[in-house]
Amino acid sequence: MPTLIDTSQSLARIGAIATFVGALVLLVSTLLHPLGADPNDPPAAFAEYAADRLWVWSHLEQFIGFAVLLVALVALAATLEAGGAAAWGRIGVAGATATIAAAAALQAVDGVALKAVVDRWAAAPADARALAFEAALAVRQIEIGLASLLSLSAGLTLCVFGLAIFRSSQYPAWFAGVGLVGGLGTIAAGAEQAATGFSAVAMTLSMLASLVLLLWACLAGALLWRLAPRLADDEVARPSR
Repeated sequence: MPTLIDTSQSLARIGAIATFVGALVLLVSTLLHPLGADPNDPPAAFAEYAADRLWVWSHLEQFIGFAVLLVALVALAATLEAGGAAAWGRIGVAGATATIAAAAALQAVDGVALKAVVDRWAAAPADARALAFEAALAVRQIEIGLASLLSLSAGLTLCVFGLAIFRSSQYPAWFAGVGLVGGLGTIAAGAEQAATGFSAVAMTLSMLASLVLLLWACLAGALLWRLAPRLADDEVARPSR
């Protein structure tokens, strides 16, 4: 029967691959996302979104990238030692589960529903255009709410993983520190989005936090890949029962 160590070794390799795949998918989807208009200027932003033929696909790609990165967090949790590290890791996995649900809801609204209503607004005759705009604006407010809650959930989850890693001897303390910085930055971005929408301050905080998170993900991938052989050695060294 496979042991826990066997599973941890396999998950470490899966997690290492998932971090790089998820980061690459997120990078590509971000490059496909139109960024010319001010997102806090609804008429300009909606016109840009309506003209984008890849809108739905880039947002589905964003969700896939995000989901793959959260798979990596589940894998990372499996490599933590029993005790305080593993306990915090389990809480982090619960947070990752909630976060992926929030991400799915956000992309359903932003990637699918918002595109439908801005297309309808762009094609509406003059007498119906104001009403169509109000419908699109309502969906936009739902998107802002989901985006802020997603940032808060993701940030809190990363902070929990930072605490878990800090309690673990498998990873360096500075790695936990990078995770905590990224998590706190993401929380700040989510709070700012809730208060001001997609303002310049909120978007700047979000972009900086996202860069830290992508850096942390790549570091996690490298550390997980290096850890996998050691987990195999630990299994060989364990006395048989």
